[in-house]
Amino acid sequence: MQPSGNRDRRLTRRTVQLFAGLVLYGVSMAFMVESALGLNPWDVFHQGLSEVTGVSLGWVVILVGVPVLLLWIPLRQRPGFGTIANLVVVGFAVDGALAALPAGGTMPARVGYLVGGILLNGLATGLYIGSRFGPGPRDGLMTGLVGRFPRLSIRLVRTTIEVLILGVGFLLGGTVGIGTIAYALAIGPLVQLFLPLCTVPSGAARPALAH
Repeated sequence: MQPSGNRDRRLTRRTVQLFAGLVLYGVSMAFMVESALGLNPWDVFHQGLSEVTGVSLGWVVILVGVPVLLLWIPLRQRPGFGTIANLVVVGFAVDGALAALPAGGTMPARVGYLVGGILLNGLATGLYIGSRFGPGPRDGLMTGLVGRFPRLSIRLVRTTIEVLILGVGFLLGGTVGIGTIAYALAIGPLVQLFLPLCTVPSGAARPALAH
């Protein structure tokens, strides 16, 4: 049995790491938006909705997360503390970062935003997953579908969801470009790099999927 002091320190680290990861995730989204070189599929969708409705990107992230989370019910998914935190914190973080960041006017600045955004997103994802507080709404939808229909692979479900979301977001006016491709190629290796460094040690539990 673990001493209570160790448990408390581990819980404190997990909580701090969770919120740091979520805030940095929002900042990484803002970097990629300011690059204007392309976003990941879900953020293409979020940006497209923001353009059409006039609602800020952060609030779109929050509002889209609510119906996505409701889809967990028929899939028999149970949200964790990190799921609810994800629903709120990322949206406010991206709006705050967009308000504070200078526009990426020149191409070198835009490329810098893109590279920095992808790297920061990988770190943020490692921090968030490593805190072991539950998946974000969007990844929980993916794992829930796989759990409900075991014959489907995670790769197939994720690819299908993201291609559909990307297509709708593009039609709504979201930014698709070289950054979209760069993100798709880089995020897996980056998370694989950062996750072992960020995972909070535990006797039994394994990390869950992130945003």
